[in-house]
Amino acid sequence: MAALLGRFCRRSSFPVSGHGFRMLSTTESVCQSGKSMNLYSAINQALHIALETDTRSYVFGEDVGFGGVFRCTTGLAERFGKSRVFNTPLCEQGIVGFGIGLAAMGNRVIAEIQFADYIFPAFDQIVNEAAKFRYRSGNQFNCGGLTIRAPYGAVGHGGHYHSQSPEAFFCHVPGIKVVIPRSPREAKGLLLSSIRDPNPVVFFEPKWLYRQAVEDVPEDDYMIPLSEAEVIREGSDITLVGWGAQLTIMEQACLDAENEGISCELIDLKTLIPWDKEKVETSVRKTGRLLISHEAPVTGGFGAEISATIVERCFLKLEAPVSRVCGLDTPFPLVFEPFYMPTKNKILDAIKSTVNY
Repeated sequence: MAALLGRFCRRSSFPVSGHGFRMLSTTESVCQSGKSMNLYSAINQALHIALETDTRSYVFGEDVGFGGVFRCTTGLAERFGKSRVFNTPLCEQGIVGFGIGLAAMGNRVIAEIQFADYIFPAFDQIVNEAAKFRYRSGNQFNCGGLTIRAPYGAVGHGGHYHSQSPEAFFCHVPGIKVVIPRSPREAKGLLLSSIRDPNPVVFFEPKWLYRQAVEDVPEDDYMIPLSEAEVIREGSDITLVGWGAQLTIMEQACLDAENEGISCELIDLKTLIPWDKEKVETSVRKTGRLLISHEAPVTGGFGAEISATIVERCFLKLEAPVSRVCGLDTPFPLVFEPFYMPTKNKILDAIKSTVNY
């Protein structure tokens, strides 16, 4: 697992004039040295940097004061004080509503929703308040300093209330950004970019990878650009597009397909809204085929938006119908999770079916 994830971390960087951070390039492949850490530790380091570099930044949510259920906020309250890192009541609507007001006053706000499955009580605050705050005031006011963190996706035993992938709900909303990292290195850089972005961001973290994903992460302050997808594996026969934890599964399928003579190009979208249409289009024009995979149910999933867009842009270049390998249209199961998940074998079968169409 660590070896596969390590293949996803090749970057170079360039300095950003006038700032203490670096913006990592997504176009080059020189691996930067750093300290080996897992994903939750990388998130924790990003939060330390955010609080240290901006005295008007705050972290709050359920249980964050003692480190949170996944330990992502460990040590923050002790270092920065309980006035900047604090627990909230069990009220997601209140957490986000408070965050909107605090951000509207010019602060940097990192609000944690303990599980993405419980973000729905805050749906109205995110969709009707945070996303529209700037627009409805004619740009006189905004809450662009708001970042909402939430662990999403399967974990092996979470059942229907601790395993969902709700990203598609928020991709339908103009005015917010949706970001999902695939590895520790990506998580740190993308989170810092999200916190400093002038728009509200919903940042979903793959909890399955909190401890399983380990790689070298630069210890300094760096950012990875939003809305820039990355080709993490080049190929010529078919394009695969995914995000978050699913990239590891897709990489495994690509390796098996290579053993059968099929060359797969794998793209990490990273930012779902606004997403990098041009990079995906360029790849599909080269390969003539597209497969999209995500854990969320197939119907209405963000894969459908990618599929529709690429068909509109690349119709005459496509050699086969666009394939989607996703979760099933059922509530997320418990004992039947292995049947629900878009596994390596399901993806491999779809690759072969698409290439042989």
